[in-house]
Amino acid sequence: MIEIIPAIDIIDGKCVRLSKGDYNQKTVYNENPLEVAQMFEDCGINRLHLVDLDGAKAQHIVNWKVLETIAAKTQLTIDFGGGLKSDDDLRIAFESGAKMITGGSIAVKNPATFEAWIKKYGADCIILGADVKNNKIAVSGWKEESDLEIWPFINEYLKKGITKVISTDISKDGMLQGPSYQLYEEMLDAFTGLYVIASGGISEMKDIRKLQHMGVPAVIVGKAIYEGRITLKQLKNIHK
Repeated sequence: MIEIIPAIDIIDGKCVRLSKGDYNQKTVYNENPLEVAQMFEDCGINRLHLVDLDGAKAQHIVNWKVLETIAAKTQLTIDFGGGLKSDDDLRIAFESGAKMITGGSIAVKNPATFEAWIKKYGADCIILGADVKNNKIAVSGWKEESDLEIWPFINEYLKKGITKVISTDISKDGMLQGPSYQLYEEMLDAFTGLYVIASGGISEMKDIRKLQHMGVPAVIVGKAIYEGRITLKQLKNIHK
């Protein structure tokens, strides 16, 4: 069974979604992220992907209070990302209730720090964010494209102990046109045993079923839920 991980993206303390990571294409879906998280939990969901979009832009953790509230009032296992750039950011995230963190830009711009986090907290707690645009790793809330090719980038961190990767094809994110199947197929072929978490483009349940058939271990779903293309009832039935 593929693990379904709903996403809550936060701007100004509100639950939003962007299209292709563009802050100018923002839709507010709920002003109370806790309410959304509790709805997911009521469906039998165990995991939550919580993204601090303000933090990604500011280059430091911003919405830790939202994380703290959801962690205190649900039993969801939360992985948290967005703007985590320092040891202090990481400390705040874990103290606020995150069980895992996702590091993308930090893994590109300050690999020594990210490697130290892997060693200190372990691969179960540190997820590599490998978001891709034109086969290159994108950073800083997807506003920058690095020179790093995705496959060598992932391979290097596998050598350093990483076991889980969240990868978003930015061209697919928020577009509800289906995920980048080829990307995940190539990733699974290239890295046997890697816990690949697909993200971006999920539009309906058949997308999830296809990823499951391919052998993708987990998938992050956001806009399809908020737009009603995947219902809470369907999520509940999956986890019966």
